[in-house]
Amino acid sequence: MKGRLSKDEIERMVSEAEKYSAEDEIARETITARNALENYVYSMRNTMEEDKFKDKLQGDDKTALDNAIKDGLSWLDTHHEATKEEYERKQKDIEKICMPIITKLYQAAGGPAGGAGAMPDFGQTDADLGGTSKTSGKGPKIEEVD
Repeated sequence: MKGRLSKDEIERMVSEAEKYSAEDEIARETITARNALENYVYSMRNTMEEDKFKDKLQGDDKTALDNAIKDGLSWLDTHHEATKEEYERKQKDIEKICMPIITKLYQAAGGPAGGAGAMPDFGQTDADLGGTSKTSGKGPKIEEVD
C-alpha cells in the first residue's frame, strides 16, 4: 500500500522529533537568558535617567553604572551566538556593579533599606511576570473575595 510508513520510518521520525525538541529547549532557554540580560541592562539605564535618581548619581558611582550599561549593550551587540550560561554570567557581572549603587540610591531616596524591596520596580506588572493583573506592580496585591 502506498502512503503507509514503515515501523523504521516512524521510529526515525520520532527520534528526530525528540532530537529537535531538545535543541528547541536549549534555544528557548538561551533566548530567555539573552532577554533577561537585555532587560536588566535597559532597566538600569532607565533607572539612571529617572528624575529622582539622575541628580543623586554622581562621581564614581555614575561612571561605574554608565560603564556597566555601555559594556552590557556592547557585549550584547557582539555576542549574538552566546550560550545561556554566557548570558547569565554576563548579567551577574553587571549586577555585581549595579546592585550596590542602585540599592544605595534607593536608600538615599527614602526607599526600604536592603533586600529585594530596595530595588526599583522597573515598571513591571503582574502580566509581565506571567500573571493577569494590570496593576503597577508595587506592593502586595489584594484580591477581593465575595
